[in-house]
Amino acid sequence: MQRRPFLALLAAASFPLRAAPAETALWQRLRAGGHVLLIRHAATDPGIGDPPGFVLERCATQRNLSEAGRRDSRRIGDALRSHGIPIGAVLSSRWCRCLDTARLVFGKAEPAPMLDSMFNDDDGRRRAKVAEVQARTGDYAGKANLVLVTHDINIRALVGISVAQGEIVVARPAGDYLDNLGVLRAHE
Repeated sequence: MQRRPFLALLAAASFPLRAAPAETALWQRLRAGGHVLLIRHAATDPGIGDPPGFVLERCATQRNLSEAGRRDSRRIGDALRSHGIPIGAVLSSRWCRCLDTARLVFGKAEPAPMLDSMFNDDDGRRRAKVAEVQARTGDYAGKANLVLVTHDINIRALVGISVAQGEIVVARPAGDYLDNLGVLRAHE
């Protein structure tokens, strides 16, 4: 007797939920191009920052994508393609977890030091990175969307919000800042 409600619940859970109206509007905006996508790298092995002995050029010394992060990255790419989102340049932090996310999502990544983690930077270096990103994105009006794959701390510095691993902030260039239009979680 209890089996029927469980089976109905299981069947309902197996179908994707409809996108919320705000998400639908974000997907529509992205199809038009001219936006900046700030993507936090996908899921990593547990931890904060990087282990002792971190060396930028050696992925084995870093906190890297987990299997779930690699799977989520592929799902993000599938979602962007299924929504017909035009993608232009894909810039990435030089940390392996960001480069790997970008390559799994888009098949390409251009290393950009301005997107490197600010976790251990002093205030002057943080401001310099933010200014460099703002200079690069401030007047962006391409037909495709510009992608920046980076870290939570960098996204907080750029648009003032914290996002989960693999989430996408959709932003509109607004001169000397990025106008946060909303967040997409494209890998569920």
